[in-house]
Amino acid sequence: MDITIAGILALDGLTNGAIYALLALATVLVFAVTRVIFIPQGEFVAFGALTLAMLQGGRVPGTVWFLLVLASAVTLADLWHGLRHRHAAARLFKQALRTLAWPVLVSAIAVWAAPKGLPLLAQAVLTVALVTPFGPLIYRLAYESLADASVLVLLIVSVGVHFALVGLGLYFFGAEGFRNPSFWDERLSFAGLTLSGQALIIFAASLALIVGLWLFFEKSLAGKALRATAVNRLGARLMGISSSSAGRLSFTMAAFIGALSGLLIGPTTTIFYDSGFLIGLKGFVAAVFAGLSSYPLALVGALGVGLLESFGSFWASAYKEVIVFGSILPVLLWRSLRDPHVED
Repeated sequence: MDITIAGILALDGLTNGAIYALLALATVLVFAVTRVIFIPQGEFVAFGALTLAMLQGGRVPGTVWFLLVLASAVTLADLWHGLRHRHAAARLFKQALRTLAWPVLVSAIAVWAAPKGLPLLAQAVLTVALVTPFGPLIYRLAYESLADASVLVLLIVSVGVHFALVGLGLYFFGAEGFRNPSFWDERLSFAGLTLSGQALIIFAASLALIVGLWLFFEKSLAGKALRATAVNRLGARLMGISSSSAGRLSFTMAAFIGALSGLLIGPTTTIFYDSGFLIGLKGFVAAVFAGLSSYPLALVGALGVGLLESFGSFWASAYKEVIVFGSILPVLLWRSLRDPHVED
């Protein structure tokens, strides 16, 4: 291996690592606020990429029907809960309206816009608007009633949600794979390396989102509420911070990050309905490097995972996944010896 090949592999690894960094940050965020190890994070990536691909083909994306089904299920669950607890009809109506308003509106826009051949950027915005509501709806349907359960129970639920989303993704999107067009086709040469415009967009979007998350947690009241919930759930409740609202907000942000990651990674590889699992799992590995608690370490771990994957594919392409996922074992062993915990 000469310096040129090493530079190409490093650039490829950092590009993938930037995507994994976003997923790792989302994983850390969801776990810190809700204690949920959110395995289906990668499904948001696949949904984002496939939704944009279907809009590019002039077809109504399966996300529309999937979103309406999920919103209807949540509405029925809320109505059943309200009737059991004898809530007022006006309150039930307002709650149903809040649940259905955005999914119905954005779905109607998608049905209208699909055959119009809108510009790529407009389709990307519509894709994010379609996929982001999945986060709070999934939290409401699968996790909110189990908010005080053990981490193990929440993990089992996450596994079930993952399999459900993969199966429903096959039904709504089909088995066909898609590769999206690049947002910027320009190619730049720097120090003997060729840098694609899409790679620059990935770096810029990842950096902008990381800075945006930092500003959100440091400057906004909602961000500080999430931080308080992450530090002490009971204390946050006593101070008037709703743990349910914090959970929904964290899942909304996770879905937004996943949808954006799908838009970024779509032009670099072919995405299938089940491609999100491996992509999300690499983000999870990076989050484990950070102990599921540190955002800066998650970023560093994600870049390390990207580089390990890139160089591993060069030296032993058949075992690159084994190399990446096997790297988590010494990290877990080191963390276990360094910071032993009680069984709970």
